[in-house]
Order: sequence, then C-alpha cells, then structure tokens
Amino acid sequence: MILRPVLFLLSVISLSGAAFGQERPIFDAHIHYSHDAVLTVPPEQAVKILRDAGVRKALVSSSDDNGTQLLKAAAPDTIVPALRPYARRGAIGTWMNDLSVIDYLEKNLATNHYEAIGEFHAFGDDIKTPVLQRLIVLARERNLLLHHHGDRAALDLIFETWPDARVLWAHSGFVDPANVVDALNTYPRLWADLAYRSDMATRGKIDPDWRAAFETHPDRFMVGTDTFAPERWYYVGPHAAFSREWIDTLPDDIADNIAFANAERMLKTK
Repeated sequence: MILRPVLFLLSVISLSGAAFGQERPIFDAHIHYSHDAVLTVPPEQAVKILRDAGVRKALVSSSDDNGTQLLKAAAPDTIVPALRPYARRGAIGTWMNDLSVIDYLEKNLATNHYEAIGEFHAFGDDIKTPVLQRLIVLARERNLLLHHHGDRAALDLIFETWPDARVLWAHSGFVDPANVVDALNTYPRLWADLAYRSDMATRGKIDPDWRAAFETHPDRFMVGTDTFAPERWYYVGPHAAFSREWIDTLPDDIADNIAFANAERMLKTK
C-alpha cells in the first residue's frame, strides 16, 4: 500500500511548511487533484500543502472534475479551475476518439466556472478529430485558456484552428529551449509551462540556453509541479523551494515573472 507512506510524507510537509512559505510566492500552473488524490489527500490537507509551500495561486484540473470543484470550494482565493476532458485517469491515449467526451465537456461547462480547458494530451493530427475540434469551439465560445500537452505539430494545428487562442504548452521544458523560443516567437498568445525542464538535474543553476530563453521571453514562462499521482502531492513544497533556488538566480523582474506574474497576466489576457 502506498497511502500510509504518502500520508506520512504529507504530514512532514505540513510541519515544515513555514520554510517554504516565507519567500517569493509561486503560481503553480500545473496541479492535478484527481479522484485517487481526493481519497488520499483530503481537500483541507491539499489546500494546506499549497499554502504552506507559498503557492499563491494554482491552476488545477482533475479526472474527474469533482476534485477541482472540491478544492475550489475549500480555497476559492487560491484555486484557478480548469476542466480536464477525462472522466477518469487512464484516458490519455483514447479520449480524443471518444465522442462521449463532448457531452462531458458541455455538461461541466454549463454547470461550473472555469478559466481553462486542460491539461489535455494531443499530438499531431489528434487536433483534427471531432472531439478536439469541438473542444476548441467550446473554449473559443468562452475565451478559455487551452492547457495543451503535446508536440509542435499539434500546437500549430490548434492555432490554425483558432488563431486567437491562448495556449499554455504543458511540459515544454522537455523541449529544446531553442525550439520553445521559436514557438513563442511564432505565437504571441502562447505560454510555456516548465513542468519539467530538461536541465533540472542541477539544483539552483540554469543551463545557458534556458537562461537565454527566459531573457528572450521573460513574460512567457511559468512553473508547475504536475501532481499527476497522489504521491506527487508530497513534492509540492519541495518543488516550490527547488523552483525558487533557480528562479532567484535571475534578475528580480524575470524571477517574479516566472514565479507568479506571467501566469497571472496570462489569465487576464483576453
């Protein structure tokens, strides 16, 4: 069983939270709180973890959407809700061909308030499927951010379908920084979610190519933990502390941008 170790680690985070919360605030742009996390980490505990980590805001999605709604109810000042198109975890590779997803999206969008749709996984021509095309229409009707996990080919097709889309490119930190810069140059309404970054093995340091990318587009990058499984909630505090280590090596204006300001401005962009 993994639950007891997870709960123990979470209690450690809660006890040591002050160490994380006294420094530069964080907007965590990649948080999930899916059905299994709800069972393991109650909403009040999850909110405490975020606050102890100094997370001022968090873009949250879940499979199913119940987790997002529970967190939003527990901390409406902190939680920025996103609608993930998965009713259960495990649909990453199949959802784009499941027409029932359209009903799921339409029902939830009619019931609840969201700032984004995603994180959703789509690569290449997945964007051409009826499910993805309807998702983009629904987002366009409500001017919602798209939190997209996929390749450059899919990204290009999103903007071809909706040129004025606002897109947060999930895990773009895995991409070569020169390619990320090229995409940001091409699309002024694209932002980069750095969960994770290719040079993260060295604590407190930034690869020169990534540093150049941050300097080229200081207003387009942001951090995220990606709590894709319940045990990942243990990393929210340490990840915030880790992020501050390298963010603090940047000039203050760029550091504040990546830590929280870029995500806040992205949500206000219409």
